[in-house]
Amino acid sequence: MISQSKSIPMDQPVIKCVSVCKIFGENANKLLKQSNGVIDAKTFQDAGCVVGVNNASFEVHKGEMLVVMGLSGSGKSTLLRCISRLADTTAGDIFIDGQDLLAMSPKQLIELRRNKMGMVFQNFALLPHKTVLENIAFPLQVKGYSTENSIKRAVEMVELVGLNGRENYFPRELSGGQQQRVGIARSLAVEPDIWFLDEPFSALDPLIRKEMQDEFLRLQGVLNKTILFVTHDFNEALRLADRIAIMKDGVIEQLDTPANIVLKPATEYVRKFTKEVPREKVLKIESVMDPVDKITDFSFLKVSKNAIIETVAEAILTEQKKVAVVDDDGAVIGSIHSSKIIQILFGHSDSFEQSK
Repeated sequence: MISQSKSIPMDQPVIKCVSVCKIFGENANKLLKQSNGVIDAKTFQDAGCVVGVNNASFEVHKGEMLVVMGLSGSGKSTLLRCISRLADTTAGDIFIDGQDLLAMSPKQLIELRRNKMGMVFQNFALLPHKTVLENIAFPLQVKGYSTENSIKRAVEMVELVGLNGRENYFPRELSGGQQQRVGIARSLAVEPDIWFLDEPFSALDPLIRKEMQDEFLRLQGVLNKTILFVTHDFNEALRLADRIAIMKDGVIEQLDTPANIVLKPATEYVRKFTKEVPREKVLKIESVMDPVDKITDFSFLKVSKNAIIETVAEAILTEQKKVAVVDDDGAVIGSIHSSKIIQILFGHSDSFEQSK
């Protein structure tokens, strides 16, 4: 978890981006100045430039997982590289825990990356001549940990990601999913406050990918990191995210909760992503429940606000009365009727959105 200094308010965002732009090309700065900060991708392209990120402004708070998604070339990975300062921005401001990232010296940036940031990429980048334990311990040794302490920490990480018994395997002896777990363990070993993941599961086959998503959700439940996760897979975004930023041509088309992305797409482009999504597989009961009033006559069944609709639909459909929706403490906060479930399962998506 991110340590909060007394001088930093608890509500201060961990990551804050203000009008961040990244334009590739020799004339980028000149064109940006001439355009008064208004970026038209076609105009810049005609002038020999490529717009990677266009006026991105958002915040990420402590313990939040923001998933940035879009198709190839949308700018999602470029945005992540700007926030980790693996790439220089053309314009805008980026703050990490209130500190100006773009004003940091090379020494300050190295310290920030060593002590606060963790990164996992699609390419596992494991050292082939080192064992699982040695790969995980390596960044700790770079930081100056003793061999004994770094190996001890590596053993803890092996257990955390479920690689017990494979500590002395070399990368070539591991499956793709196991190699990915080593990469995650290595990143976590340095105890980062902020975790950047750039399409970490995209090279895995569907079954292993699902397992890694499950494992990732479990780890986040334990560790509560602040995460920026990049993917091109909308279903993965819906499954993992607290909030989703959908990008197109460098622009953030919509940044919202998974439920609102599905139920209330802000643009036609976002609507195309959500059109074929089975709502019952991604929406929680909380997203579709009705308000509760004192005269509501409930059935004996109760469902959690966090339950995915698909997992409780059958039980709700057997009830004639409204079903109580409860929070984590068991308090009733809403209600759901079988007719609403029928509408979600079999009704037209547009009519469902209008009913909201």
